[in-house]
Amino acid sequence: MPTIPHTMPHRAPQHDRPTRMFRVWARDVLFSILLAMFIVTFLYQPVRVEGTSMAPELLDRDRVFINKLVYRFGDVHRQDVVIFHYPNDPTKTYIKRVIAGPGDTIQIQKGVVFLNGQQLDEPYIAPTYVDSRSLPLTTVPGDEYFVMGDHRNISSDSRDFGPVARSFIYGKALFVYWPTDQAGWVR
Repeated sequence: MPTIPHTMPHRAPQHDRPTRMFRVWARDVLFSILLAMFIVTFLYQPVRVEGTSMAPELLDRDRVFINKLVYRFGDVHRQDVVIFHYPNDPTKTYIKRVIAGPGDTIQIQKGVVFLNGQQLDEPYIAPTYVDSRSLPLTTVPGDEYFVMGDHRNISSDSRDFGPVARSFIYGKALFVYWPTDQAGWVR
């Protein structure tokens, strides 16, 4: 009867173990870095709010996650809090609320907003933040959006620089993560 030689599984010499462990560790770190870069570049990005034009919803120095993917495949909707390149200087970024979209008519009479002839219900605005500015009846051009800050009496928005082109809008504010006592979904 033939005999089968008994072989032991090959084990790396003890001095090769640190090298193998380092390779595995380096691979995992590299993968984590690449995954994080992909997420920040294409999906979600943390941003810091500067200023109080979106108070009381977003305050100065709040940290917010924005979704950068949502508008690559979907539409911008009224009341979305969006991040966009400032039309007069695309190196700057603004965060505002969408009030009207392409083809909508907007008019502001002493701080009261009328959208398509109907007074707009704006529960996100604190009574002390309403201003008395007016805007004549305006139709929002195709592929543009009329945006405004929630703190109306200090906000620089579409009342000042006009509607924002859709191509300038690149993210939607989703979640405040810092400070932790303010953490929650952006409404």
